[in-house]
Amino acid sequence: MDIGIGIPNTVTGATGPLLLDWARRAEAAGFSTLATIGRIAYPGFEELSVLGAAGAVTERIGLVTNVLLAPTRSSAELAKQAATVQQLSGGRLTLGLGVGGRPDDFALAGRDFGRRGRLFDQQLADLRRAWSGEPLAEGSKPPAPDPGPGGVPILIGGTSDATIRRTVEHGSGWTAGGAPPQATGPFAERVRAAWREAGRDGSPTIAALNYFGLGDTEERSRAYLLDYYGILGPQVAEMIAGGAHRSPQAIKDVIAAFEDAGVDELVLDPTVAELDQVDRLAEVVFG
Repeated sequence: MDIGIGIPNTVTGATGPLLLDWARRAEAAGFSTLATIGRIAYPGFEELSVLGAAGAVTERIGLVTNVLLAPTRSSAELAKQAATVQQLSGGRLTLGLGVGGRPDDFALAGRDFGRRGRLFDQQLADLRRAWSGEPLAEGSKPPAPDPGPGGVPILIGGTSDATIRRTVEHGSGWTAGGAPPQATGPFAERVRAAWREAGRDGSPTIAALNYFGLGDTEERSRAYLLDYYGILGPQVAEMIAGGAHRSPQAIKDVIAAFEDAGVDELVLDPTVAELDQVDRLAEVVFG
């Protein structure tokens, strides 16, 4: 199982220079991937801008949105942004996309929250069309540069029946987001079974994300997660904040659990915007 690291694009106190230093250090440490999370209604750095900049200061490390709320953007805009990052990074981008579940993100984006599932379905088809050089409106030009053979790989986030359908029809795999390993394994098996039944070649990529904070950071780590997920209500936010892994042993245990669950890549996402978190995590993961 590969181990990636999140880049703290939504974490309190992050700066542009820190994000670039983080990307360089993560690659030097040997992590497989740099991952963003993101919302519209939160003062974080925009995901694809961050990954484009990270790609410019690195050479090898993968770049993934885990996840980006696709229906808050137009299909043409997202196709153009993703293809641009894919070209600039030499083919290292994977789009982890989700339908979203917070009305305020859609209100700020001027998009219809109630229609987000239908918008997402149309968008997934439109992305492939745009990356194949097709126009998305009659009389218009194709909106995106050529991202390269096969377009941009897509991981679908979520845990619904529609998630499985979208993964099989449009994706290269599934991302569990922040789900625990005991929930990830059974759903991953459903994804694999549907993939086989649909006659797709190979196996879907299975990805997951969990939060971490190492050293004397618990108070700041909890404060960030409670703030970021506060819109979900105090109980849910507290559950997420309490679920972050804050000791070397806890991180080793969760890595083993996700590997047992059949995950291909686990991203450990930071909750404190301090550069030494990269080094601390690398010491735990790689020794």
